[in-house]
Amino acid sequence: MARSSSYSLIPGHQSELSMAYGDEGIGAAKTQGKYWGIFICWLLGNGCLFGFNGMLTIEDYYTYLFPKYHPTRIITLTYQPFVLATTAIFTYNEAKVNTRMRNLAGYVLFFLSSFGVIILDVLSSGGSGIGPFIGVCIIAAALGVADGHVQGGMTGDLSLMCPEFVQSFFAGIAASGAITSALRFFTKAVFENSRDGLRKGAMLFSSISCFFALLCVLLYAFVFPKLPIVKFYRSRAASEGSLTVTADLAAGGIKSQPIPLAEEAPVHTERLSNKQLLYQNMDYALDVFLIYILTLSIFPGFLAEDTGSHSLGSWYVLVLIASFNVSDLVGRYLPLIEQIKLTSRKGLLIAVVSRFLLILAFYFTAKYGDQGWMIMLTALLGLSNGHLTVCVLTEAPKGYKGPEQNALGNLLVLFLLSGIFVGAVSDWLWLIGKGW
Repeated sequence: MARSSSYSLIPGHQSELSMAYGDEGIGAAKTQGKYWGIFICWLLGNGCLFGFNGMLTIEDYYTYLFPKYHPTRIITLTYQPFVLATTAIFTYNEAKVNTRMRNLAGYVLFFLSSFGVIILDVLSSGGSGIGPFIGVCIIAAALGVADGHVQGGMTGDLSLMCPEFVQSFFAGIAASGAITSALRFFTKAVFENSRDGLRKGAMLFSSISCFFALLCVLLYAFVFPKLPIVKFYRSRAASEGSLTVTADLAAGGIKSQPIPLAEEAPVHTERLSNKQLLYQNMDYALDVFLIYILTLSIFPGFLAEDTGSHSLGSWYVLVLIASFNVSDLVGRYLPLIEQIKLTSRKGLLIAVVSRFLLILAFYFTAKYGDQGWMIMLTALLGLSNGHLTVCVLTEAPKGYKGPEQNALGNLLVLFLLSGIFVGAVSDWLWLIGKGW
């Protein structure tokens, strides 16, 4: 499938950046602050899913409080429609959305939702029943709306910058799962395995989620837009016709110039439509869709409820979830090794489809295998999930102009979240024949 011309071939683009930075300044601006940017992107990714991962990680607390409601599956299924609908709305209106306000609103809502978990638990005194459970579901929905603001917005924003930023952001998302798993081991060991101990662990998770979300608000609002490398890439996107970066450029101290009229400089305003971008990248969209259908059809519901009892006892589910989260994090760093990074479009699609063989492997392992095989399979699920996700999201935007990269990032996240939603629904198929 043909691609649009890369930015370096766009007439007038290089001269505009030369006027802004100087010929020697362009090279410096493209690298200055890069490592700080990578670290901040990692933190921003961490804050993106820390709250929801915290709710999943304390599933033993919610299972204790609401044993009849399948909280692990219900919370995930409640979260997904809201994140999907919010992302779809923003993707459709991507070119007209103020990306800065979108992302800041999302991180603020992450903070308020995590704080809401604490308030709800205090008001209900850690009580069970349908009322508190509905409250938990409402908070899960609010986290979904927040994720719909941030994940697509940040991916689109970072797609017009260097690939390392996208990789670090998605590694941060995986790190949130690994960190919550590590903290869950700590709280389970420190606090008694009782209702009060589980409650203390849950409150600790929510407090840390509040901290991460607030940190992300401050970093994205005041630190990230002022990094020289970020200002360079956003200036380049503005020179290519992007309107979504204007507020971020202003926050970085750069007053963006008006975009020339189409008849004066048509190359600035011409860009592929979302439909054209999707047509050219349908295989990438299908990749992320299928990756997450498989992952969410197994994690976390099947691992939490359908893998039986083994010698690890109550630690078994925590070990499985930690195994997935840690291997997912490792998988997202593997593409940094060029020799093993998948760049072939056909190779990526073959790898994604082949991954569905894991369904049979999990079924027979749960039925006949021991805990060692299940832990190994879960690690393989996470490793492949992280590696393939980063490969797709870093390869797809290459060769497009800034506005197109932003739009494509939003489109791919929409398909990713659609896969998560379908996967979360498919997870219920494991219950066939077992009764409600």
